[in-house]
Amino acid sequence: MHFNYYEIRSIMEFHQIRYFLTVAETLNFTRAAERCNVSQPALTRAIQKLEAELGGSLFRRERNHTHLTELGKTMREFLGRVDESSQEALSAARKVLGLERAPLHVGIMCTIGPCRTIPFLSRFQTFHPGVDLTLHDLTPLNAVDEMLSGKLDCALLALPGLMHERFDSVLLYEEPVVAIFPPGHRFEKFDRIPMNEIAAERYLDRLNCEFRDIYFELLQERHIHVTVNYRSEREDWIQNMVLQEMGITLIPEYSIILDQLQYRPITDPDVVRRVEIVTVAGRNRSATVDAFIQEALAHSWH
Repeated sequence: MHFNYYEIRSIMEFHQIRYFLTVAETLNFTRAAERCNVSQPALTRAIQKLEAELGGSLFRRERNHTHLTELGKTMREFLGRVDESSQEALSAARKVLGLERAPLHVGIMCTIGPCRTIPFLSRFQTFHPGVDLTLHDLTPLNAVDEMLSGKLDCALLALPGLMHERFDSVLLYEEPVVAIFPPGHRFEKFDRIPMNEIAAERYLDRLNCEFRDIYFELLQERHIHVTVNYRSEREDWIQNMVLQEMGITLIPEYSIILDQLQYRPITDPDVVRRVEIVTVAGRNRSATVDAFIQEALAHSWH
């Protein structure tokens, strides 16, 4: 017996049904969105699309109260059976493909921030709850060795230049490098910050940044001198230092973890990094690794 898990998944994308059933249970769109790990607007749009497909309203909203309509009550019973059957089918597919309690070791470059990565991991967990996922922190110094050692199944990397000759890689997304600064800083008047404007600033040095040498080479080529008084291997420390007005730094946009920080893209030149999913060429991949890669490629990173 042969199953193609992704063919099975493709005809069982029942996000709308799952969202509807969760709202029907909670009778609260905000709590339902939290439980489904999606934004409330996304959940609302999915419900509206389902209502359009069914030809009627599923919920009646009266001020702070949400009630099921007669159509909603009928659909709750029917779609509940559909959801139960789909979950049984998914469970059977995972067992056949060996995805129940399957270990998976994924390396992630330490500069890749959580704001784009965590939603992907949450989505992966939703569809593969049996996978035992371990994340490993990588730096520019150990990334290649950790991959080649066999310790890792795959990795999310953003290395400058060409990937190692033994790596297979696929682009997931590109992101601009920006300057981050505290509220009220003079950089707020810029739409884009020319590189030479950094000369007048105290610079905070991100020691684990894979593009660190490239940044300083760009500054040197343009005869731009910066004062560096503080250095750290910790991304969270550097960002908190910026917020405390101890200096500014260059950082990939999606690596920002503090909402209070202000940022603008760097120009002259524009600097962009590529985040790729990487495996070792020629190494046998398990169904779990293939599942992770397929989900990464299908995910909307932006």
